[in-house]
Amino acid sequence: MTAESRRTARCRCGGVEMEAIGTPIVSSVCYCVDCQNGSRQIEELPNAGSVREADGGTAYILFRKDRLSCSKGASLLKNYKVKAGSATNRVVASCCNSAMFMNFDKGPFWVSAYRARFQGGLPPLEMRICTRSRPNGVAIPADAPSYPGYPVTLMMKLLTSGLAMWLRR
Repeated sequence: MTAESRRTARCRCGGVEMEAIGTPIVSSVCYCVDCQNGSRQIEELPNAGSVREADGGTAYILFRKDRLSCSKGASLLKNYKVKAGSATNRVVASCCNSAMFMNFDKGPFWVSAYRARFQGGLPPLEMRICTRSRPNGVAIPADAPSYPGYPVTLMMKLLTSGLAMWLRR
């Protein structure tokens, strides 16, 4: 495995570290209502840093579940739900209230890691999704393709990655 295929994500104080191995599924910014509310909820925690981008979107790098692991401070990770009964968890390093990743109670095989937590070279931004839900008056940057919802290209990347995981490639 080459150095380029390993990425490290850290909380702001260094108490939690995650390691991602391999090529990410996608690097994106999401503007959906749940991501905006979840980011806002985390930002309201004591001493928490900013989670949202200046334009209100939340930047993620998606990895297969089998390619992202906690290498330090797993006991410091705490789940937050936007609302009771939600299938998604925003996972925060409780030592410094840094947003680390978003995962699901059941189902999907991917983890959406907060892009800001990664150290070193980041993969280029590939898309902006759910832009129809962006905050009022916000202009979407033209640095990547933008989609009002979940584009077919994203669904294909997820399906291809899921199949590769199932086949253990």
